[in-house]
Amino acid sequence: MAKDSYRLEFFGKECPHCPGMEPRVARLEDEEKLQIAKYEVWHSEENAQLWKQYDKNFCGGVPFFYNRRTPKWLCGPVSYEKLREWALGKKPDTGDERRQEL
Repeated sequence: MAKDSYRLEFFGKECPHCPGMEPRVARLEDEEKLQIAKYEVWHSEENAQLWKQYDKNFCGGVPFFYNRRTPKWLCGPVSYEKLREWALGKKPDTGDERRQEL
């Protein structure tokens, strides 16, 4: 877990959508040689407080990704391409502003 990373992933152990993001996150970390700090929020009050600090009611659920450098966020499961664009600070071609603010 890369706690010093400026790219953050918040997830829940029992979240039905979160496991689908794991291979995409692993691929991104491998291909782009970057790190995403991962925080489980359903069983850790400390992590839940951190999540609320960044979420600010943008998403209200997990998975939730936040980039402290840009500051851009993703809400819910997204494609590898959108995840990569978020991590690299690029703006994706999307019309769904509720799902992601980029």
